[in-house]
Amino acid sequence: MLADWDENRTRNLIALTLGTMLLALALNWAFDPAGMVTGGVTGIGVALKELSERYLPFEIPLWVTNICFNIPLLLVAWRVLGKRFIGRTLFATVMLTVFLAVIPVIPVFEDDILLTTVFGGVLAGAGMGLVLATMSTTGGTDVLCMLIHEKKKHISVPWLLNLVDGVIVAAGVFVFGISRALYSILAVYIVSKVSDGILEGMKFAKMAYIISDHYKEIADEILYVLDRGVTGLHAQGMYSEAERKVLICVVSRKEMVRVLDIAHKKDPSAFVIVSDVREVMGEGFIEYKQ
Repeated sequence: MLADWDENRTRNLIALTLGTMLLALALNWAFDPAGMVTGGVTGIGVALKELSERYLPFEIPLWVTNICFNIPLLLVAWRVLGKRFIGRTLFATVMLTVFLAVIPVIPVFEDDILLTTVFGGVLAGAGMGLVLATMSTTGGTDVLCMLIHEKKKHISVPWLLNLVDGVIVAAGVFVFGISRALYSILAVYIVSKVSDGILEGMKFAKMAYIISDHYKEIADEILYVLDRGVTGLHAQGMYSEAERKVLICVVSRKEMVRVLDIAHKKDPSAFVIVSDVREVMGEGFIEYKQ
C-alpha cells in the first residue's frame, strides 16, 4: 500500500513539474511577449508588467505578480479548505513561479500573432491538462473561486471561474486593445480543448464483449497472462435460443490489441465487439476519490 502511495506521489510530482514548466513556457514565449491576457493571475501579471513599463521606472515580472497574489490566497485557503487541498496546489504554485523566473522571455514567433496564439494555447493546454490530472491547480483565480464557493454554496466554481477570467480578459482590452483581446479569447479556447483532450486521453479505455464457445480459455489467458480482469455474463442467442457466455473486459487502448489477439488465437470465429469507455474507476484504473 505504501509503495503504491509513493509511486502515485512521484508520478503526480513529475506531472506537476512538467505541467507548470509548459505553462511557464507558454507565458514567457508566447502570451507575455505578445501582450495576451488569457485570464488568471498570470493574465493580471501580463497587464501589470505592461503598465509598469509604461508608467514606472521598472517592470514587474510575472513571477513577482504570481507569488504576491498567491501568498494571501493560499494562506486563507489553508485555513478554510485545509492543508490536504493546499499541498499539491502550493507545490504547483511554487514551481510555476520558479519557472517563470528562470525561463527567459522570448518572442518565439516575433510578430506572427496567430502562430503565437496557437503555439501558446497548445503549450498552456498541455501544461494545464497535466496539472489538472493530478487533481491540483496552480493557485490564483482557481483558489479565489473555491474560497467564494465555500461561502456562497449556490454559486458553482466553474461559473465563478468563467466570470472572473472573463473580467480579466476584458480588462486586457484597455491595456493592449481589442485585437489582442480577441486573440486571447482564441488562445483560451485552444487551452481548454487541449487540456480536455489530455484529461480524456488519460481516462479513455476500451471495452470488449467477447462471445465464444471457448470462453474459458480466452478468460484464463486474459486473467493470468494479460493480468487483467474479465467478467462472464450469461446470455441467450435469440435466433438459436442457445445459452452462451459473454465475456466483458475493460483494458487500456494498448492492451486491447492483445485482447483481440488472444480471442482470435483461442477461437478464430469468436464474435468480438469493441467500444470506447470514457472513464473507468476502480482497481487497475483511476482510483475513486470521494
